[in-house]
Amino acid sequence: MSFTLVVMAAGLGSRFGGPKQLAVVGADGEAFLDFAIVDALAAGMEKVVLIVRSDIEDDLRRRVSRQHPDLDVAFVLQDTHGPSRAKPWGTAHAVLTAAPEVPDRFCVVNADDYYGQSTFAALVAAAADLPDDRALLAGFRLGQTLPESGDVSRGICGVDGTELVSLVETHGIGRRGDGSITSTDPVGVLNDDTVASMNCWVFAPSLFGHLELGFDRFLAEHGHEEKAEFLLPTVVDGLRRAGTYTIGIVPTDEPWVGVTNPGDLEIARRRIATVRA
Repeated sequence: MSFTLVVMAAGLGSRFGGPKQLAVVGADGEAFLDFAIVDALAAGMEKVVLIVRSDIEDDLRRRVSRQHPDLDVAFVLQDTHGPSRAKPWGTAHAVLTAAPEVPDRFCVVNADDYYGQSTFAALVAAAADLPDDRALLAGFRLGQTLPESGDVSRGICGVDGTELVSLVETHGIGRRGDGSITSTDPVGVLNDDTVASMNCWVFAPSLFGHLELGFDRFLAEHGHEEKAEFLLPTVVDGLRRAGTYTIGIVPTDEPWVGVTNPGDLEIARRRIATVRA
């Protein structure tokens, strides 16, 4: 069986002020997606698919050619699938557009997050006999995913053993002056070892059928809304709640690195220099 890395690189980067997927964070000119490609291939994945927008396709092709000259990457244009809209239709729609390029198991990641070498290795090992009705989610320690300042949103996971039993999109998460971690929506107190999703999944190709049906329903109900998004975590957790899927948590101790605002870039570069060392 083959194993494909699918990188979602079509985001607008509104708060960052431009395409975060092109931001240089590594000492040798790497963007976040370059580290994901290198680490996934080293872990045993064999193909790379980049989901992009038409307006940044050429820039991303040049980047990939420069950073990975011997790699044949498949490019998918998210904005050419489905009704035309300035804002992308969301992460579940992005994955759906990649279906023609994905022959078997696949790992989905964001183009503007750093996941770490051991995360990909653990996912590949856990997916060796992945059935059609099961997905895997990399479970990060929340304390490893917080920025030096400011609040973030995370998918907070309820876990029973190695099984995901709940997934709650939680906003306003930050470390306070006394060292505690709290959130504002829903209001709560969290701890460093709370399991957090960073949108790093493994699926069998059976997911595409569910996404196709789900996107048709989404368009019928929300297609007129300019900012509504068809989101991957919402869809997959809905499949879990319906009893269609089980979702296994694959724990990782890797530190997350990412950027939201322009001021985060230098911090990210320092952190990348440390973790890649």
